[in-house]
Amino acid sequence: QVRLVESGGGLVQAGGSLRLTCAASARTPSAWAKGWFRPAPGKVREFVAVMPPNGGDALYADSVKGRFTISRDKTRNAVFLQMNDLKPEDTAVDYCGAARRSSTWRGDYGYWGQGTQVTVSS
Repeated sequence: QVRLVESGGGLVQAGGSLRLTCAASARTPSAWAKGWFRPAPGKVREFVAVMPPNGGDALYADSVKGRFTISRDKTRNAVFLQMNDLKPEDTAVDYCGAARRSSTWRGDYGYWGQGTQVTVSS
C-alpha cells in the first residue's frame, strides 16, 4: 500500500530550524511528485513546497521562499523539508502528500501522511 509517514516536527523558537522527513512505503512510486502542505490560519490546506518527479525546479509558497528547501533521497523514497528562520506564523501541522504530477493544488494529491506538528514560539 502507499503510505507516507512524516517526522521531525517540534517546538522551536523564532529564528530556529527544523528538518521534516516524509518516508514513503516501497509501493509509493518514486516517480510521483511529493509535496508539503499545511493549513493556514482559518484556511484549508495549502501548499508549502513541491518536489517534481522529473528533475524540474521545486515550487515554493511565497511565504516560505528563501527560508525552506525541499529535497529528496530517491534510494530511500523519502522527501525532506529543511525549514530555516522559522516564524510564529509557520506554526501548523505539516502534511506530506504524493501526486502523479507536480501540482500546488491539494486535490491532486491522493495520498497523505498523518502530519507532524510544527510550533514556533515568539
